[in-house]
Amino acid sequence: MENNPDYLLIAFRILGALALLIFGMKMMSEALQKMAGPQLRHILGAMTTNRLTGMLTGVFVTSTVQSSSATTVMTVSFVNAGLLTLGQAISVIMGANIGTTLTAWIMSLGYNVDLTNFVYPAFFLGIMLIYQKKYRYIGDFLFGIAFMFLSLVMLSTAGKEMDLAHNESVVNFFTSFDTGSYWTILAFLAIGTAITGVVQSSAAVMAITILLCSTGVLPIYLGIALVLGENIGTTMTANLAALGANIQARRAALAHLLFNVFGIIWVMCVFYPFVNLVCRMVGYDPTIGGQAAKLPIVLAMFHTCFNVSNTAILLGFIPQIEKVCCWLLPTKELPQEEEFRLQYIQGGLMKTPEISVLQAQKETALFAERMQRMFNMTRDLLHEKDGNSFTQLAERIKKYENISDNMEIEIANYLGQVSDSHLSDETKMKIRALLREVSELESIGDACYNITRSLNRHHESAEAFTEAQTENIERMMHLADKSLTQMVATLNGKREDFTLQPSLEMETEINTLRTELKEQNIRDIDNHLYSYALGSTYMDIVSQCERLGDYVMNVVEARLN
Repeated sequence: MENNPDYLLIAFRILGALALLIFGMKMMSEALQKMAGPQLRHILGAMTTNRLTGMLTGVFVTSTVQSSSATTVMTVSFVNAGLLTLGQAISVIMGANIGTTLTAWIMSLGYNVDLTNFVYPAFFLGIMLIYQKKYRYIGDFLFGIAFMFLSLVMLSTAGKEMDLAHNESVVNFFTSFDTGSYWTILAFLAIGTAITGVVQSSAAVMAITILLCSTGVLPIYLGIALVLGENIGTTMTANLAALGANIQARRAALAHLLFNVFGIIWVMCVFYPFVNLVCRMVGYDPTIGGQAAKLPIVLAMFHTCFNVSNTAILLGFIPQIEKVCCWLLPTKELPQEEEFRLQYIQGGLMKTPEISVLQAQKETALFAERMQRMFNMTRDLLHEKDGNSFTQLAERIKKYENISDNMEIEIANYLGQVSDSHLSDETKMKIRALLREVSELESIGDACYNITRSLNRHHESAEAFTEAQTENIERMMHLADKSLTQMVATLNGKREDFTLQPSLEMETEINTLRTELKEQNIRDIDNHLYSYALGSTYMDIVSQCERLGDYVMNVVEARLN
């Protein structure tokens, strides 16, 4: 009895090792993403010019961050933020499926090589780097990879201690399944899908599969069926992440699911010949026992061959996949009247702070475009003579003012949540700039609404603006609109492509005109060309346009630092 392993204790050790594996991969992935920082956007933007480079980008990024889920969720987030098209996202996701096969190879290495010689020096070096601000992300990465390798050592040790190959009941359980039956393969495929969907980690399922196969109790055909199920289960992460996202992001997540489901369908049609081919490639014979040490390598090789083959087949059909996704998730027609609705910032997305900031920047640019539309409505209001049309347009402007208040609050709250994360100094600076931008944009909305209120008072009065006053207001509004156009271009473009000079020149021009009109207004009132009340309303509009120019300047300064 004393030689019998304590299965309960070993089971807890396996669960702890799996938890450590997931944590280590998460820590390593996040550290790499933080080290990459803003370069992630440029990598994905520059390297996705066609479907082949997009696929290679997916391979590179996933191999680097060691998580296909991180890459696909990141890709969905970029689509949601408008940084990638659906076609580009599909090619990146295809590459991510190939890149994730490196994880299986690392795990198979962990079961065949003693990694403890690497683990402890990595911990020691990592702890020294973590406390140095400049190298803390490298320290986090070393800790993450050390945790991952340590968990693999623990799993391998636990598997040997369980000695399942000599446990008659366990052996009988697995040998009771008919490995030559497609129904058995489909059942294990479903089990692999369900487990991966629940634990949200394909790496954990791969580790369990390798553990069972390496002990010699799980036949290779059933192990491969679990690996196939893991390919479908891992798509749940991106689909859950996309639930609150926009339509393009949901289509990108759906494309990931369709891509893997199609792969499962064709590989099931040639399942046994394909598996036997992979076995021959690594020198493994499924009909002969005593080769358990080779099984982790067989699983890693199958995972690689399957994903490379599936990508090779479907890479040329990305436009067709895109059409199917658009057909399954059609764009809903939205009402013409604007409603308060954030387009790029959505709830439920799992992302890194860098991606969150990119989404907030896109949302802020959209905020600026809305404010320019609001200002153009006030220009239309100046010339509106019909009473009903004037009232409707004024109500619409008021609605935009409410939208601007809500957008400021929502974006600021979102940035507040992002600030709770562990941020780089550059990201902190971007968040401070964005908070200033949204505050100034809301002030632009207030200025537009104040102009509307002045125009409304004038509309209700009996005295009309003189021709010269109307012309001067239009000149002022034209300059303000030019400054708004420059601001929107700055927010939508790359910071290095713009300077402060054009906005400064427009701001100076607005201030000069305001001073000129103010002096002229005093002379015109003294000459009794119009009443003091009309002159006061007239100057209120001019002053609000000048203030609007100040707010625009503040936004541009915040963006360009």
